[in-house]
Amino acid sequence: MSLIVSRARSTPLPNLLAWRALGFRTICSGRLGLAPSSPYTPAPAGTKILESFKEEFEVGSGVITLETGKIARFANGSVVLGMDETKVLSTVTCAKSKSPGDFLPLTVDYQEKLYAQGLIPNTYMRREGAPKERELLCGRLIDRPIRPLFPSGFYHEVQIMASVLSLDGKQDPDILAANAASAALMLSDVPWGGPIGVIRLGRIDGQIVVNPTMDELSSSDLSLIYACTRDKTMMIDVQSREITEKDLAAALRLAHPEAVKYIDPQIRLAAKAGKQKKEYKLSMLSEKTLEKVADLAATRIESIFTDPSKGKFERGEALDDIGKDVIKVFEEEGDQESLSILPKAVDTVRKKVVRSRMISDGFRVDGRHLDEVRPISCESHHLPATHGSALFSRGDTQVLCAVTLGAPGDAQNLDSSVGPPKKRFMLHYSFPPFCTNEVGKKGGLNRREVGHGTLAEKALLAVMPPEEDFPYTVRINSEVMASDGSTSMASVCGGSMALMDAGIPLRAHVAGVSVGLVTDVDPSSGEIKDYRIVTDILGLEDHLGDMDFKIAGTRSGVTAIQLDIKPAGIPLDIVCESLENAREARLQILDHMEREINSPRAQDGTYSPRLATLKYTNDALRSLIGPMAALKRKIEEETGARLYFDDGTLTIVAKNQAVMDKAQEKVDFIIGREIVVGGVYKGTVTSIKEYGAFVEFNGGQQGLLHMSELSHEPVSKVSDVLHIGKYITMMCIDTDVRGNIKLSLKALLPKPEPKPASGPEKVPVVKETVSVETSSFGETVASLPSVVEPPQKSKLAVPAVVIRTAVECDELEKSYPVDKNTKPKRTAALKPDRKLKSTASKQTVTQKEEEVFKSIGPEETVISCGETLKKPPRKKKQSGDEAGESASVSARKLKIGTEMTAKVHQVRTHGLVLDLGGGIRGMYKFEGDEETEFEIGDALQVKCTSFTTKGIPVMALVDDEEL
Repeated sequence: MSLIVSRARSTPLPNLLAWRALGFRTICSGRLGLAPSSPYTPAPAGTKILESFKEEFEVGSGVITLETGKIARFANGSVVLGMDETKVLSTVTCAKSKSPGDFLPLTVDYQEKLYAQGLIPNTYMRREGAPKERELLCGRLIDRPIRPLFPSGFYHEVQIMASVLSLDGKQDPDILAANAASAALMLSDVPWGGPIGVIRLGRIDGQIVVNPTMDELSSSDLSLIYACTRDKTMMIDVQSREITEKDLAAALRLAHPEAVKYIDPQIRLAAKAGKQKKEYKLSMLSEKTLEKVADLAATRIESIFTDPSKGKFERGEALDDIGKDVIKVFEEEGDQESLSILPKAVDTVRKKVVRSRMISDGFRVDGRHLDEVRPISCESHHLPATHGSALFSRGDTQVLCAVTLGAPGDAQNLDSSVGPPKKRFMLHYSFPPFCTNEVGKKGGLNRREVGHGTLAEKALLAVMPPEEDFPYTVRINSEVMASDGSTSMASVCGGSMALMDAGIPLRAHVAGVSVGLVTDVDPSSGEIKDYRIVTDILGLEDHLGDMDFKIAGTRSGVTAIQLDIKPAGIPLDIVCESLENAREARLQILDHMEREINSPRAQDGTYSPRLATLKYTNDALRSLIGPMAALKRKIEEETGARLYFDDGTLTIVAKNQAVMDKAQEKVDFIIGREIVVGGVYKGTVTSIKEYGAFVEFNGGQQGLLHMSELSHEPVSKVSDVLHIGKYITMMCIDTDVRGNIKLSLKALLPKPEPKPASGPEKVPVVKETVSVETSSFGETVASLPSVVEPPQKSKLAVPAVVIRTAVECDELEKSYPVDKNTKPKRTAALKPDRKLKSTASKQTVTQKEEEVFKSIGPEETVISCGETLKKPPRKKKQSGDEAGESASVSARKLKIGTEMTAKVHQVRTHGLVLDLGGGIRGMYKFEGDEETEFEIGDALQVKCTSFTTKGIPVMALVDDEEL
């Protein structure tokens, strides 16, 4: 027992794990079991120890190791390839029976599990799910250079699986997996014409870098993946930033010897640990069957495929008829063996006929020359309700592209072991069955669709503006409407036009074209005797040719390349020669695209999205989000915009400018923005004072809107313009250190045009004619014309004034508080025995009204010719008809010196309010000791002597002697 305790104390593990030091096994069913005293027993004599083999070599600045025999021993071939701390396992297995089809069923699966980085998946089940896009692309990258090296007629199912075991984040494991797959095939018993070498090159500051790290690739303007055998090219994949054809050819020639460095170590490893190649029965066409099919169908096939008037489906129907006739002949002869391979034989004969005509005559199936591009049709803004769209047609191939703009939060989460975590530019390519007039089932991610979409995406990414200048997330949907070859390159052309239609500032248009190859090979040596490079290939030429070389770029250079071949390699010289043919065709296509749209379209329509990025403190953003993000959801529901939050950054995305304005108003009202002098803000009037109004805006801040900043015209009362609760737009005109904010309404209003200056002899006065209108309240309103004329009778020089209407006067009076306890008082100069009659019709005079009369200074009571008013005599009342006629006449001729008959409208302490007719009110001010006694309704003969600064006519009584 003491021995057990001493062992437990000596263990460095935590207490919970100390039971291992006591010799117990793993807990099972809640109980502990004792482990054997010596878990490591030596192997008995004669036991075979596993033997492993390793090859080590240098490529670029890295050391590569190839190791086999230690793990995955039951696979037909398995290799672990390592570079630094990154290790990739590739295995090969082969089915023992032949596939019933007439093609090679090769499957390549590539998988990156997060344990290689010491991570646990963030999924619900904590397991890796379906293959991601990157894994599908890496699988295609391995498949493309390997497939052509299998012997013709080998139809056994082969599966290659590549798994990332350890990943240090320095190197992209896709190249390592491709080389490991080649080494595994060399070790297996599967017949294969390898090995191959795969290399990646980058270019940093004009210098080529072999096997660049991930950090180096981020600053490189070239990512070139090159696969080859010892003397021929197998596959090329390029993403670049407008590299010239000359520089690209130089990089290809440098990549070839670097890739060949992978070949000899694989051969040495296969010599030490490889299996003997198994002899598989190949499904080959007999020469006898081929000759018989050629005799029966070659002439008819040649007549069909040399007639350029026939289209794609017409040629297909005619070929089906020929096949049926040949089948009848073989059925009559009872040759069942030939019947099983008859479709393959007919296709082989068709291939020979078409290829021989292209090499000998230089003409193609549709009658074009070898370097001729099909007719092109371009149409931008094809879909009016999308952010951007384009319809691109080249021959019978047609692609519809639509662009959608989103917020930075809409970027795709890649969840990848290497590379950036998010992708803000996406191109999704769709190839529905109807585009080839077929019936099919639309499934999930398709390897071909992912590959073609990624190629077009890489081609357009090179001309996209940087994220700092254009923070939108961009998605392109490329829908193939009709397919007759080069749909991926048509997606590049249509996508470029759609991006410009969406208003995205591309550096230049990008176009793509596919270049094919037809060769005449010597059967005995396998050397190419003659060849023809074919520009803008059809779907049939892709199927019958030897190469599909997709090249996309601008006028300045290449942005993306994908080379797929069918034979066991082609010389690099032919590949470099094809670059110039593709460039000439690309320039022709760019001419058509630029004629349709050559610059980003201005976005000011209903479907033009808007994005705004605002900086706030994190506390302010938390207040905007609200509890459980309720406030954020409410703003999005009310405005239709979408809000995205980052560290101190708020991004608002809206469908158009109107939605953006609504969202920004909501945000500004809740948390506000930094107050800037000259900035325009919206707020609500919270209180009204005599000198102005206070406005709440910008997240609860208060600002003063002074009376002088309400309008360019004089404003007598703030309540005439504003009321509490009114929502207004104003400008900040000043701030001070104490936080006081001054606002202005008139700063946003157009300034009135200055009136023309008058001559020295002319004095501007009111025009003689005064128009009379009826207001919405049913009262007569006198409106002042804008034209002024010099006076004809008056000798006074007074400025032009505005006549205040009865409605304005009444509103002015109502705005003052009425003191019911205040009684009207006569001035001390009035005699006590001459009092005003107290009648029910007389109105009370408030202290405010007295102040109005007291405020009338001498400059407002100027009388003509310097005369002094005398004691006014009482006048007889006129009949209603006479008074109305007199008032009507005076209203039309009101000016200084105009005499008229007026009625007493109100009797006040310091004067009278006169009804001049036409809804116009005038005033008459009592002199010091004037003895008067007036009643409402009295008719007086008066004369206009001046106008106050507020537009009120000042009247004087006319004596009997003057009448």
